[in-house]
Amino acid sequence: FTWQTGYSPARSIHIDGRAKHMPCTCPRSGSDVQHCQHRFYKQGVYMGFANSSCSFTRFRILDPVPATLWPQIPDKLKQFAMRDIDDLPEMQAQGWACFEDMLDTEWETAPPQKGSYIVFSLRLDMRRIPAGVVKKHVAIALKEEKKRMAQQGKNYIARERKKELKEQVLLRLRSRFLPVPGEFNVLWATDKNEVWFASTQNKMIDLFLEEFLKTFELHLEQLTPYNLAVSMLDEESLIRLDKLEPTQFAPLS
Repeated sequence: FTWQTGYSPARSIHIDGRAKHMPCTCPRSGSDVQHCQHRFYKQGVYMGFANSSCSFTRFRILDPVPATLWPQIPDKLKQFAMRDIDDLPEMQAQGWACFEDMLDTEWETAPPQKGSYIVFSLRLDMRRIPAGVVKKHVAIALKEEKKRMAQQGKNYIARERKKELKEQVLLRLRSRFLPVPGEFNVLWATDKNEVWFASTQNKMIDLFLEEFLKTFELHLEQLTPYNLAVSMLDEESLIRLDKLEPTQFAPLS
């Protein structure tokens, strides 16, 4: 099918199981999305339908969607939008962002509604402090603590004190390491009650399900081959399906 973006009828995504290239629809750039510098951080993680190829997970909405929800979606996305932690000590933060620009959490670039689709992104920022850096600075803190205790005639550092010193080191290091941003596109086909999420990682899927439920109060079910079969087959066929044995294509080691 073809999804029109809403800015220009010539700009669209053609999806046939894989996402295709899409020109950037952001008003701040007339270039392709691959060259749009504000589209995403160069060293961040971008998983989206505008890539030349994309792995994604399909879901269906289990709950009936109330008619009152549709006009509330922009406000709900803003309510649970991403909040930067660059100047905060948190290790991780997640929230929704604009599909066209993951730095836009007010949807000033473009609205989430695109015809019969609602599109946005799940942004995940994580601080990654290398283990070697933590080990080095903890060792320095312990060495200084031993010197201080030696001046007091002591030579033993209690376990709780060691734990406290490590927490202090981590807190200092967090202010020196900026979080790495990640973006994962979401495509909600309102006419099919289907949602596509641009990731196949179990941890990201669990996080997405949690955020989607918290935001829209709707439960999602992953469209696995078995769940698709359940939705299409009659009761007699389902009984035969449940009796099938998996085919072994390679010898067990």
